[in-house]
Amino acid sequence: MKIIRISITIVLISIANLLLAGNGMWLPLLLKALNEGEMQSMGMKLSAEDIYSVNEGSLKDAIVHFGGFCTAEVISDQGLLLTNHHCGYSQIQSHSTLENNLLKEGFWAKSHTEELTNPGLFARFITRIDDVTKKILTGVEKGMAEKERQSVIDKNIAAYKETLRLKEYHDVIVRPFYHGNQYYAFQTVTFNDVRLVGTPPESIGKFGADTDNWVWPRHTGDFSLFRIYAGPNNEPAEYSENNKPYKPKHFLPISLDGVEEDDFTMVFGFPGRTNQYLPASAVEQIVETLNPAKIEIREAALAILDEKMRADEEVRIQYASKFARIANYWKKWIGESQGLVKTNAIDKKRKFEQEFSMKNEKIPSNVSLLPQMDKLYKDIEPYAFTRDYYSEVASRNIELLSVSSILGRLVTRYEDNGLDAYKAFLPRIQGYLDGFYKNYRPEIDKEVFATLTEMYAKNVNQMYVPDELKSINGRKGFTLLANKIYSESSISDKDKMMALLDMEPAKAIEKLKMDPAYMLSSSWGSLIDEKVNKPYNQYRSELDEYQRKYMQAIIETFPNKRFYPDANSTMRVSYGQVNGYVPKDAVYYTPVTYLDGVIEKYVPGDYEFDVHPKLIELYQSKDYGQYADTNGKVPVCFLGSNHTTGGNSGSPAIDAYGNLIGLNFDRVWEGTMSDINYDKSICRNIMVDARFVLFIIDKFAGATHLIDEMELVHPKNASK
Repeated sequence: MKIIRISITIVLISIANLLLAGNGMWLPLLLKALNEGEMQSMGMKLSAEDIYSVNEGSLKDAIVHFGGFCTAEVISDQGLLLTNHHCGYSQIQSHSTLENNLLKEGFWAKSHTEELTNPGLFARFITRIDDVTKKILTGVEKGMAEKERQSVIDKNIAAYKETLRLKEYHDVIVRPFYHGNQYYAFQTVTFNDVRLVGTPPESIGKFGADTDNWVWPRHTGDFSLFRIYAGPNNEPAEYSENNKPYKPKHFLPISLDGVEEDDFTMVFGFPGRTNQYLPASAVEQIVETLNPAKIEIREAALAILDEKMRADEEVRIQYASKFARIANYWKKWIGESQGLVKTNAIDKKRKFEQEFSMKNEKIPSNVSLLPQMDKLYKDIEPYAFTRDYYSEVASRNIELLSVSSILGRLVTRYEDNGLDAYKAFLPRIQGYLDGFYKNYRPEIDKEVFATLTEMYAKNVNQMYVPDELKSINGRKGFTLLANKIYSESSISDKDKMMALLDMEPAKAIEKLKMDPAYMLSSSWGSLIDEKVNKPYNQYRSELDEYQRKYMQAIIETFPNKRFYPDANSTMRVSYGQVNGYVPKDAVYYTPVTYLDGVIEKYVPGDYEFDVHPKLIELYQSKDYGQYADTNGKVPVCFLGSNHTTGGNSGSPAIDAYGNLIGLNFDRVWEGTMSDINYDKSICRNIMVDARFVLFIIDKFAGATHLIDEMELVHPKNASK
C-alpha cells in the first residue's frame, strides 16, 4: 500500500507539472537553468545552447524585432524575413493605390530589384543578454523614496552604457524585470534597409478579417515576406541601391512534416506586455469597470467605420488599417473579461493571496502589502476610469482631436524653446500630417466625434467634462457642435493646415491656438492633466512601489516555485504543445484547420470571406504539390498551448528539432485573458501552418524562386 501511495503521489506531481508546462515567457539566457529539462521532457530534441548562444549561431540569431512592434524570422541565407500580413500591413498599404492595390491583389517581387523600400522600418537582432542587476541596483537602499530610487537606477544605467564600446548601429537596452527587482541588458544590432518581397492578397492574408479575429476555427494565411539588406561587410547601412541581401548567422529551415496533436512547439519573439502578478482587486477592476468602458466606446466608433467602409471601396482602403487596429483590442477586451470570469481568475488570485498572507503572518511588512494595494486600487478607480474614457475618446478614436494634441507639441516647442526648436520640429509634423491626410475623411471623423463626445459627457463625472461639452444636450446638439468645429477648423482640411504651417512661425502659432479643434483639445487635455492625471499618477506610483515589494515577497515566500517575468517587449521563449481545447460545454475544437474550411466559409464578394479564383481553382484541381498533409488536405492553421501576447505576432512556431512549422499570429478569444491569468485549459495561440505559407508562395503566386532559396526539411522522417 505504501508503494502504491508513493506511485500515486508521483503521478499527481507529474500531472501538476504537466498542467503548468507551457506557462510563461522565459528569458532565453536562463533556459539552461530553469527550463531545458522540462522542454526536453515535452519532446524537444534541442539543447538550451542550440536556442541561445553568444559565441555560436543559434536560434536567437534568426529572430528579429520587426519595426519594434512585431516579430519576424530569417528563413533563408539571403536575409529573407517571414512575418505576419498584419505586421506588414501599413507598409503594404503605403504601396497601394486604387490603380495598383497590393492589399487586394497581393504582390510578389520577381527579383531583388523589384523589392519595395520601406523608410522607417527596421529589423533588430539581439546579440547577447546579460544579468546586470547588481550593477543597476548599486546604491539602492531599502526605504528609499521611489523617485530617489529611480534616480539612482537611471544614473547606474547611464554609467553601465558608458562602459560599452558599441558601433553606431549597435545599442544596449536595459529593462527592469519582476517589477524592478532585477535588470537585464540586451545588446542589439539594427538594420534599416528592409524591403517588401511578397504578400498574398487580403482575401488570404486577412481572410475572416474582423469576424474571425481572435476566433477558432481560423483559416487565415496571415503572412508577408520582407528582406534585410546590408552594406559593405554584411553590416547595417542606410538604404542604397548597392546594398546586398543580409547573410545571417542562422536561419530557420522549414519542416514539411507538419504537426500532430501533442507535438512540441516553441514560440520565439518579443511579447509586449503582460501583468500576471496583479492582485485580485486590480483584476476585478479591469473586469467590472475599465474593460466595459473601453469596449463600449470602440463598439460605437467601429459601427460608424464599418458602415462607411462597406459603402465605398476607396474608404475601405483608407480605413482598413485603422479599423483593424481599433477592432483588435475591442474584441480582445471582450474575450479577456469573459475568460477571466470563466476561469474564476479573481477567486484563484484571492486563494493565492490567502496562502501568501498565511505564510507571512509573522512578517508584518509583507502581510500589510495586499490590504494597502486593495485600498489604493479602490482610490485610483475613478481616475483610472476617466483616464481610459478620455484616452479612448479624444486620443484614439476622434482623429481630429488626436492630431490637435500632436500639434500641441509644436506649440510647446515654440513657446518653451523658441524659433530654432520650432523649425527643427516642423518637418516632422509636416511629414506626419502628409501621411495622416492620405487616409483621413473629415466627414466620417465628424460623425465619430458627435457620437463619442456625447458618450463622454453622459458617462463621465461632470467634474471631468470640459465646459465646451457641458451645456450640450442630446445627439442633435453634439452633431451641431461637430458641424461647427469641423467646418471652421483648419486642422480638418489638409490644404488649410499645410498653408497654416507655411506661415511665419509666430502667426502660425497664433492662428493654430485660435483653431476651434485645437482649443477644445487643449482645454480638455489640460482639464484631464490637472484633475485626473495628477492624482492618478500619484496613486500609480504608490501602486508600482507596492507591486515591486509584493513581487519580491512572492519570490521569497515560495522559493521552490519558478516565476517567469512579465513581458516587456524583450526577447522571450514560450513552449507548449499542439493541443485543441474545450471552449464550452460539449464542444471540443481540434487543433488543425484545412483549406476545405476556407471554401466552406466562402462568401462571393464579401470583403471578409471572399476567396480568390486562383485559390478556388487550386482547391478544385487538388494541385497541392508537396504541401498536403498525410490526409491529402492542405493545412491552414493550428493551435498550440504557447503563452503569447501582442508583440508575438509574426513569431516563429518552431518544432522539437529547431525547424519552422508555423507562424504565430493570434490567440483564441476565450484565452485572451492570458495577459493577466494564463490557464492552459483554454489559452491557445493560433499559428499559420508553414506548409500553407509555402503552398501560397509556390502554387498560388508562382514565386518558386523564393521557395528555392529556403531549406525545406523532413525532420520526423529523418529521426525514424
